[in-house]
Amino acid sequence: MSIVVTGATGHLGRLIVTSLLQRGVPATGIVAVGRDTGRLADLAGRGVTVRQAEYDDPGTLRAAFAGAEKLMFVSGSEVGRRVAQHRNVITAARQAGVGLVGYTSIAKADTSSLVLATEHRLTEQEIIAAGLPYVFLRNSWYLENYLPQVPAYLEHGVTGAAGDGRISAATRADFADAAAEVLTGDGHTNQVYELGGDSFTLAELAGELARQSGRDVRYTDLPVAAYVEVLVGAGLPQGYAELLADGDRGAAEGDLHVEGDDLAKLIGRPPVALAEAIRAAL
Repeated sequence: MSIVVTGATGHLGRLIVTSLLQRGVPATGIVAVGRDTGRLADLAGRGVTVRQAEYDDPGTLRAAFAGAEKLMFVSGSEVGRRVAQHRNVITAARQAGVGLVGYTSIAKADTSSLVLATEHRLTEQEIIAAGLPYVFLRNSWYLENYLPQVPAYLEHGVTGAAGDGRISAATRADFADAAAEVLTGDGHTNQVYELGGDSFTLAELAGELARQSGRDVRYTDLPVAAYVEVLVGAGLPQGYAELLADGDRGAAEGDLHVEGDDLAKLIGRPPVALAEAIRAAL
């Protein structure tokens, strides 16, 4: 029997595997699943079982999940195709007799107005309908959504459409540690966790950058349509720009503000704070 982690070639999936190893789970009890197993060679070298699978290919999923006791189902990245792809994962998990499915969802999936939330909400519903024991990890935004843009922020300021909305972002590593806890700890079956770090507004993000860098960094709030134009003008595809702008719209309406301390309780420490993350980025 083993713990299977899908999406192991992605940032979050790999961090979940790493966190499991750090918690003392034997490498031989972990299966890392991804489309390109060549990118998992280092994990294989540590003794982790590596299996190739694609969300579009039910046969590969059935083979990848063989013998799985627990499954960490990292949501797919192809927006607009995830409902069908996720259904393949759920079917394969049921056929494999998986005893627990952890799913990386989105904050407030059952009520969120975000376009991105729709596929997560439907996936949660299908997991429950399939009769699978579950844990829903409703992750808010990653701090890494912002940190790579620090050089641009220092040069041009922060631009968005989030108004005064608070964003409970946390690092991928903290979300990964939470996933590892529900896979190895007790009492998590059929639980829903709303996960996020200490919240901030984009104006506070700009202010923290200004404080630490000594530069004049300010936040410019735009209407959603105008923000889409800015993103497209910066070279982003129209559809992706609209998704990002919709994220800010949802943030302005409170969709990314997580109350409570589920993340801190799961990982046993305070999540990495914005100030700390910015200090490291600078």
